[in-house]
Amino acid sequence: MANHLTPTELAREAGLERRDVIAKCMELGVPIFQGRIDKSLFLATLRATERAEAPTTA
Repeated sequence: MANHLTPTELAREAGLERRDVIAKCMELGVPIFQGRIDKSLFLATLRATERAEAPTTA
């Protein structure tokens, strides 16, 4: 199982568009190295930001 994917491959796995993956990487500071993105880092960062933005119910 590959961990470093192209934006197209990562978009397919994450259910996003390719341009959205690249935009999220730029926005969240996830590095794109030699055209590949660390899948684990991208997904963890994406989940963490979604949790931080989600309204808390108390």
